[in-house]
Amino acid sequence: MTVLGHPGSWSCRWLPLLLLLLLGTGRDPGVEGVTHYKAGDPVILYVNKVGPYHNPQETYHYYQLPVCCPEKIRHKSLSLGEVLDGDRMAESLYEIRFRENVEKRILCHMQLSSAQVEQLRQAIEELYYFEFVVDDLPIRGFVGYMEESGFLPHSHKIGLWTHLDFHLEFHGDRIIFANVSVRDVKPHSLDGLRPDEFLGLTHTYSVRWSETSVERRSDRRRGDDGGFFPRTLEIHWLSIINSMVLVFLLVGFVAVILMRVLRNDLARYNLDEETTSGGSGDDFDQGDNGWKIIHTDVFRFPPYRGLLCAVLGVGAQFLALGTGIIVMALLGMFNVHRHGAINSAAILLYALTCCISGYVSSHFYRQIGGERWVWNIILTTSLFSVPFFLTWSVVNSVHWANGSTQALPATTILLLLTVWLLVGFPLTVIGGIFGKNNASPFDAPCRTKNIAREIPPQPWYKSTLVHMTVGGFLPFSAISVELYYIFATVWGREQYTLYGILFFVFAILLSVGACISIALTYFQLSGEDYHWWWRSVLSVGSTGLFIFFYSVFYYARRSNMSGVVQTVEFFGYSLLTGYVFFLMLGTISFFSSLKFIRYIYVNLKMD
Repeated sequence: MTVLGHPGSWSCRWLPLLLLLLLGTGRDPGVEGVTHYKAGDPVILYVNKVGPYHNPQETYHYYQLPVCCPEKIRHKSLSLGEVLDGDRMAESLYEIRFRENVEKRILCHMQLSSAQVEQLRQAIEELYYFEFVVDDLPIRGFVGYMEESGFLPHSHKIGLWTHLDFHLEFHGDRIIFANVSVRDVKPHSLDGLRPDEFLGLTHTYSVRWSETSVERRSDRRRGDDGGFFPRTLEIHWLSIINSMVLVFLLVGFVAVILMRVLRNDLARYNLDEETTSGGSGDDFDQGDNGWKIIHTDVFRFPPYRGLLCAVLGVGAQFLALGTGIIVMALLGMFNVHRHGAINSAAILLYALTCCISGYVSSHFYRQIGGERWVWNIILTTSLFSVPFFLTWSVVNSVHWANGSTQALPATTILLLLTVWLLVGFPLTVIGGIFGKNNASPFDAPCRTKNIAREIPPQPWYKSTLVHMTVGGFLPFSAISVELYYIFATVWGREQYTLYGILFFVFAILLSVGACISIALTYFQLSGEDYHWWWRSVLSVGSTGLFIFFYSVFYYARRSNMSGVVQTVEFFGYSLLTGYVFFLMLGTISFFSSLKFIRYIYVNLKMD
């Protein structure tokens, strides 16, 4: 009652928290986090994380390795998105000053025990990389060097990079580019060490500054620094255009066929109605067949209507959430150099769009005669949050047990829980109240009889399984090309920047889902099967299953991921991704079928 009774105080109290989630470090999402320097000013280099190169989500703190470490570790204050991304930045011993070159300066001297050397050897054998951050610019490199050569005799050499060359480019008083190299460096061998022997190491580094004419970081492209997507842009566009042509042909084919068939059906049924107007309606029912004969049952409300409405509400919420993220990306609100900016925006939008799920679910629930609206609100707010919490609990526990930085700190967990309890859940309730109070009668075009009509036996190709296969495969085929790039980005290290293509693919996905749903619903009604409510949700919603099956294929055939930590994270969140697509596409499919059914029965002449 406090939340509803004092909306002004509620907004003033929690709006700064929402802004904090989005802005993270106090900067606007679209503004690059660039610091202005004077010559000789110190430039802080933060060490961040290390981990296997092929397991992007398996990361550990850099200082967990036996490396040069200050006596007192001071961590950088991070935004919510950075914490969710597994960042744990801490100050390093590297001394870098703006526009001052350094040649082979000593970082530290170390005496490593055999256990520490073995730890480094295992890290190098697993292709561990490190990530440093300079002025919000990530710098990545491998921890060491491994060489496998020959079969007989076989040689296995492992070396540690003890010298790093930092190359930084500046324009005026700003840093534009940063990189690290070991091109002209010889690795220090870690082979042949006795168990009781210590290994002495001296870590050094060099810093080279150069001026560039590039004024913005986003314009910086050199060699492979452009990333994965720019190198394959031409093939990417060609594949997307091919998918769009196929989709437009499919949509046009379905639309033309259905319009012609419907026109003939409506003309025939209306003509039959006029010729038999002198007879009774029962006589008409006994002499006809097809979708007209079930007009007294087609709007019979389905079982589990509360669950159906919850699915529609949460699906509408994720449709709004996905559209919002893509639109924000198209407007340039996500800087590729900002760590976890999309994560912060997604959490904020999810909390704010909870009102949509409550409104849609409660509104439709009241329309179809639901009375337990409180239970409906609880079911709606739990439909995604409970599976997400269970999945996250398992994944986070695995990360925590293995000491990974992907395990969220207790303070972050409390913050997210507070946001859901004080923002997400109340907005769901408020949306539900508005939806319930604004709900109008269902207003079906046809009266529903008290006794349900018996459904005749259906051929195998009109079964639910076949409809789910067809309805799921066609939308999946429309996004299969883009899906590879998305997986390569989410489960890789590149930044996704082709949001224009993503917008078109998202629109194509929704269009194909709607058209396929209408076609399958028409075929189902033509067989005198009026149980279309849940069938329409399952038919196109099954695209989520195909996406999960594709994730299994991607893990086995298109990636080199391995290990318990990465495997649990990948399949846990891939399962959630498929579930979200089921909710979104099931919602689009249902409302498309409902609109179509209302249209054909409104245009039908009946007594």
